[in-house]
Amino acid sequence: MAEFDESDLPDPSLKNIIEQESLQWIFVGGKGGVGKTTTSCCLGAQLAKTRKKVLIVSTDPAHNLSDAFCQKIGREPTPIQGFTNLSAMEIDANDDMEKMQRSMEEATGDGDDNSGVSSLMAELTSSIPGIDEAMSFAELMKQVQSLDYDVVVFDTAPTGHTLRLLSFPTILEKALGKVMELKDRFGGLIGQASAMFGSNPGQMQEMLVGRLEETRAVINKVNDAFQDPDLTTFICVCIPEFLSIYETERLVQELSKFGIDAHNIVVNQVLFPEKDAEELGEWFEENKAKLPKEAKEICGKMMARKRMQDKYIGQCFDLYGDDFHVVLMPLLDFEVRGTEKLLDFSENLVDPVDLEES
Repeated sequence: MAEFDESDLPDPSLKNIIEQESLQWIFVGGKGGVGKTTTSCCLGAQLAKTRKKVLIVSTDPAHNLSDAFCQKIGREPTPIQGFTNLSAMEIDANDDMEKMQRSMEEATGDGDDNSGVSSLMAELTSSIPGIDEAMSFAELMKQVQSLDYDVVVFDTAPTGHTLRLLSFPTILEKALGKVMELKDRFGGLIGQASAMFGSNPGQMQEMLVGRLEETRAVINKVNDAFQDPDLTTFICVCIPEFLSIYETERLVQELSKFGIDAHNIVVNQVLFPEKDAEELGEWFEENKAKLPKEAKEICGKMMARKRMQDKYIGQCFDLYGDDFHVVLMPLLDFEVRGTEKLLDFSENLVDPVDLEES
């Protein structure tokens, strides 16, 4: 592992997150398959020890909170078994868009599948990629803000989706421009078509523009909160492999560009974080003559993996060690599922492995 003086580094734990009582929004993100959900659940469990009410929200279309806690979690905040002050919910962007479209159709008295509302929404979604997620996210934020939670932990989708989430204010500006353009260019045509289906085109367009304006106001307000380091922070999650470290670097740069605070990195699936590859290598060389052939092969593969991990952990400390709290989470012999195992594993976030002990 690369040489560094641990005493000069920020504390390698997430105690700083737990102790910062002003935080209201905590995002957990990174590449797919690096343990974001486990990290989110463990962080939620630790926050529940010091906060009155904690909510974990999954914005990843492939929800895993139910699997992690071993209980059914739905679209409404669901109390987590074993806690009195921790809840979780899983949201779906497509469902939110359909619900929004239905409410607009009901308001305009237009329930036909070939309605003007459907056509306009389809045109908008195809013209501005991400508008469905933006409007869904605004609905989510309105719902979350109306609930009485001290802190919300977002278990986000893989990096690309998360970065789009941060660009929603820009997307909504484009959407409003597109709606006005459609209104100007096709007003007459939409009017004729809507009249054929018994719709009120003016009312429909006003409603859509009104909904977008409302969405923009919510997201701009949320965006201001996200750029306040007293209220919001982002935890980057990775594993000690090239692609994951590279993705983390890209994520940190993008977060900086959007003005979002990030000063914590969780490195999951670390083999023997308290041991050094050289130290293990010396043991292996001394003892491999006594080992059966299969054991030599197994230990050889483990040593190769350990050396590779140490190289990337060293790079991680070189890149971020001076400014970031870098937390090493051990690879276990079992899956971390269920409240009890999550609580046990979560201790590693606040009581880190001592790298100087061996």
